[in-house]
Amino acid sequence: MPSYTVTVTTGSQWFAGTDDYIYITLVGSKGCSEKNLLDKPFYNDFERGAVDSYDITVAEDIGDIQLIKINKHKYWYKDDWYCRHITVKTPAGDYLEFPCYRWISNDKEIDLREGTAKLVTHDVTQIHKQHRRKELEDRQKQYRWKEWHPGFPLSIDAHCHSDLPHDIQFDSEKGVDFILNYTKAMENLFVNSFMHMFQSSWNDFADFERIFVRISNTISEYFIQHWKEDFMFGYQFLNGCNPVEITKCTKIPENFPVTQEMVELCLERKLTLQQEIELGNIFIVDYKLLDGISANKTDPCTMQYIAAPICLLYKNLENKIMPIAIQLNQTPGPENPIFLPSDAEYDWLLAKIWVRSSDFHVHQTVTHLLRTHLLTEVFAIGMFRQLPAVHPVFKLLIPHVRFTIAINTKAREQLICECGLFDKANATGGGGHVELLLRAMKEFTYESLCLPSAIKMRGMESKEDIPYYFFRDDGMKVWDATLNFAKDVVDVYYDSDKTVCEDSELQAFVKDVYVYGLRDNEGSGFPKMIKTKEKLIEYLTLVMFTASGQHAAVNFGQLFLGLYPDEHFVEKRVKKAMAKFRKNLEDIISFIQERNKNKKLPYYYLSPDRIPNSVAV
Repeated sequence: MPSYTVTVTTGSQWFAGTDDYIYITLVGSKGCSEKNLLDKPFYNDFERGAVDSYDITVAEDIGDIQLIKINKHKYWYKDDWYCRHITVKTPAGDYLEFPCYRWISNDKEIDLREGTAKLVTHDVTQIHKQHRRKELEDRQKQYRWKEWHPGFPLSIDAHCHSDLPHDIQFDSEKGVDFILNYTKAMENLFVNSFMHMFQSSWNDFADFERIFVRISNTISEYFIQHWKEDFMFGYQFLNGCNPVEITKCTKIPENFPVTQEMVELCLERKLTLQQEIELGNIFIVDYKLLDGISANKTDPCTMQYIAAPICLLYKNLENKIMPIAIQLNQTPGPENPIFLPSDAEYDWLLAKIWVRSSDFHVHQTVTHLLRTHLLTEVFAIGMFRQLPAVHPVFKLLIPHVRFTIAINTKAREQLICECGLFDKANATGGGGHVELLLRAMKEFTYESLCLPSAIKMRGMESKEDIPYYFFRDDGMKVWDATLNFAKDVVDVYYDSDKTVCEDSELQAFVKDVYVYGLRDNEGSGFPKMIKTKEKLIEYLTLVMFTASGQHAAVNFGQLFLGLYPDEHFVEKRVKKAMAKFRKNLEDIISFIQERNKNKKLPYYYLSPDRIPNSVAV
């Protein structure tokens, strides 16, 4: 009688194992096996991290394996099980891999397909077509769109984290990790000893500096020593936490009446302001998005304020970007003067502090929240709703949306909700952050998320003109490596533009993102459908880079980019493409390490060994 060897790998995360009864059924082209209990007498099966093998004998030939069915029945209490993957060795000696990577709950049956990625047009058997259709029907019931706030990108239909499907919730380790990291951060900052300082006004800059007395990070120490200086102020626009606002200035705005006389002492080349503009040495940062945004009034005893500044910057003879003029609001006039480096020391310093405050608000709400977190959730929901696990695009994107829906749900519970952390800590709290995000949605475009286009739109592409823009340099290397990886994978499954057009599941994914996630916003420039391989490669690169490199540049890292512990792909060509991708990333790491040697301000946010795969923090 034919005999199969089934090998089951249990996840290594906390509580992944189970004491429940696990059954397996092999479904072949000619018939099915019996429902087999996987059990070894006197042996504790399915422990955390375990690899268990079982022999299954069938009475007659069941043909080529089409699916395997997994059933779990309760032993004595609720005991979910995380199955990584299952391997089946056939009587002919072939090995078939069945990726799972999901939690299996009590008395639930799941069907697994062999891991070779398939487009919908590749499925010819009825059982595979039915499985594909049923999987998406079930997913669309679980992953429903919901409007959390009018005008926001649509999000997951869940009131709280515990409402989410189990497979996308934080696991126990991730939850504990959040608590430990928070505690460690508080301990490092020694905040407890200075908590009273947050409950009253600060008297001088020394109060601020005392908070950071225990920080041992070299970059932070250097910044603390030099934060008041103009060169550090300018450097942050290039390589700080919000390096996407600075733009080459081609014309002084009418509402920012900077004159030659105001800035001529700063122009080291002894040229006119207009000549410096024409040479590409003048830059501008304009926070007009903040104009008129409501300031936080949640505490009636504390007045808070929001500026909407315009800042002019100059590339000096040392190629440093230096501020030369600051106007704190958008409407010029006697009550809204232009501050200059020649002003009194603290007048100029306070003007710079107001700019940094405005940069913080735009960074937190627009650059970070909207353009990485909320956008990646849109891609994640569309992916779960429209792409089955066997689809190559699902396999490609799944590592890049890990925990994103969970972290965003937590944010809606605790951070951006009414009386959340934004309301308690930010000047845009109490509704201003919502106004700001809605305003940003109107200017939000597909092109601005494609890094090469975004940099070119701001006139910041020239390394010769702007030599120390490491966000651009490192970001482009990571973008290109990601694009080449996406191309290698796309080439495996799509032989022509026609194949792309005929992929109904892919088109449904793109349409779901556009119509629901992005509210059918034609002005966004997001495609409603994808017609070419080239556009598909760019689209997938945008998704992966937004979730990994772009988020890393404005946040910080956890799992390193290119390391995929869950092996959804089984094909050798794709594994070869992954190896090539990792090699390219390693080259980038080496380049950045060499570049950063002996730098007082090394830039490593976009070093791939510090880039998370997904938006999960």
